[in-house]
Amino acid sequence: MMGLEIGGLFGLILLVLDIYAIVKTVQSGASTGAKVLWIVLIILLPLLGLILWFIFGPSGDSRSLR
Repeated sequence: MMGLEIGGLFGLILLVLDIYAIVKTVQSGASTGAKVLWIVLIILLPLLGLILWFIFGPSGDSRSLR
């Protein structure tokens, strides 16, 4: 029973972080194509997409893939 609660909490946290990443991507100065690519990646691969977005994603600085 405890494992289900921890998994559910992890899923909820991941969902909130994915939504945050998508919102920040839409607000970024990246090109439309780059925004679409990042959003699709985050939606299709929630955990890996989030990690990649955090490391390489568009944020208005030199980290972005434009």
